[in-house]
Amino acid sequence: MLFDVIIIGGGASGLMCAITAAQRGRRVLVLDSSNKVGKKILMSGGGRCNFTNLNIEPDCFLSKNPHFCKSALSQYTQWDFIALVDKHGIAYEERDHGQLFCKESAKEILSMLIKECDEAGVQIRTHCETTSIIANSNFKLKSNQGKFESESLVIASGGLSIPKMGATNFAYKIAQQFNIPVIETNAGLVPFTFSDQYKEIFERLSGISQKVILSTGNQQFYENILFTHRGLSGPAALQLSSYWKQGEIISVNLFPNNDIAELLNQAKKEKPTLLLRNLLSQHLAKKLVQELETLFWKSWKDKVLADIPDKVLNEIAINLSEWILKPSGTEGYRTAEVTLGGIDTDYLSSKTMESKTQQGLYFIGEAVDVTGHLGGFNFQWAWSSGYVAGLVV
Repeated sequence: MLFDVIIIGGGASGLMCAITAAQRGRRVLVLDSSNKVGKKILMSGGGRCNFTNLNIEPDCFLSKNPHFCKSALSQYTQWDFIALVDKHGIAYEERDHGQLFCKESAKEILSMLIKECDEAGVQIRTHCETTSIIANSNFKLKSNQGKFESESLVIASGGLSIPKMGATNFAYKIAQQFNIPVIETNAGLVPFTFSDQYKEIFERLSGISQKVILSTGNQQFYENILFTHRGLSGPAALQLSSYWKQGEIISVNLFPNNDIAELLNQAKKEKPTLLLRNLLSQHLAKKLVQELETLFWKSWKDKVLADIPDKVLNEIAINLSEWILKPSGTEGYRTAEVTLGGIDTDYLSSKTMESKTQQGLYFIGEAVDVTGHLGGFNFQWAWSSGYVAGLVV
């Protein structure tokens, strides 16, 4: 069966590429190995799909080449995707930091994409596993549903995150087949785990959320952390995980909006008979204060502020503003929202996503070494990279 374009992968980037190419009159076939397309779209944003962000900037993306994403993001912006959502009458809402979510369900975004595919004449085949690819004058594919042939081939099969959703290393295998290097991959936007004393502490604190500044190296995020029975999750932890390297420490500032040393010393003057735990419980969860007491100032926990020396109060202030933790690792690809690393962008055109080593071969979406921050950035990369490839395939 001969097509102009075959796209392997029916996720966000693959469907966007299919729509764009088919609207140009190209005969497009999408092959997906799972039982339905767009599974990650459906599960994203707690089932509401954080489909883009109002504040898309290149510095919100990680890549060996930080400039690579600029061309695609400028050719198809967040406003272009918002216009598509508006065209289909999908209600959405803005949340913190410019994040846009469906008001009703992520199903609306997937339905929109499938409707656009249907109207443009895209053919979609599910349960279809590609077993081999040969490039001659055209690309010849073998699969469990027969043989296919196309002039252009787009790899949109994603990265390694969430294997239960069907994630595989297919894209990287194809890259290597065509002499395209793959940057080392890691789990990104993923919770931290602990194996030291903090494992039990965080188990007891499981379910508690706290707004903090979480930092490692030169990177920091001012967001909520969520204590879990495995370690630390929440937006701040997920964001920081993309920058954290195995063995590094992370620092937690539990009082991002206060000079805690000044707050403690002022309270000592004004309310000398106040217990430290009662003061801190005005700002932190009570259970968290109890755990911190046991960790850092056990011998002073039943003392009123007047009885605690200034030197000790200053040490406590440091404990609260620079709480040093050393994760044992992360939860890995099992729960990671994205894959860091991937197809080396030095071997792709930033304008079209075409391979520099094989004419007519394209890589888009999560498979490529471009990873966005939490908050709709990775979906925007999928829309943008899929679109620019769809313009030329």
